[in-house]
Amino acid sequence: MLSIVMQIVQVLLGAALILAFVRLSRGPSLQDRIVAMDLIAVLTVGMIVAATAGTGQRGLLDAAILITLVGFLGTVAYAWYVQREGQR
Repeated sequence: MLSIVMQIVQVLLGAALILAFVRLSRGPSLQDRIVAMDLIAVLTVGMIVAATAGTGQRGLLDAAILITLVGFLGTVAYAWYVQREGQR
């Protein structure tokens, strides 16, 4: 039963990831692209956590923590860049 639920979660997260990539490629503004990149990082972590819950391999959680950290730092860097450009 748990494996079926995890497969459904993986499919839904995959569909959300596709939509986030569409927003990333078509985003009319830089802010839309920043939010899409952050969403992609969150969805990727969600897929890793769902895979970990389904298989029991705890080694994947290290990758999830790393992706979360890189996604956060990327969002902060882009926000700093947008703020700096707005001051000019």
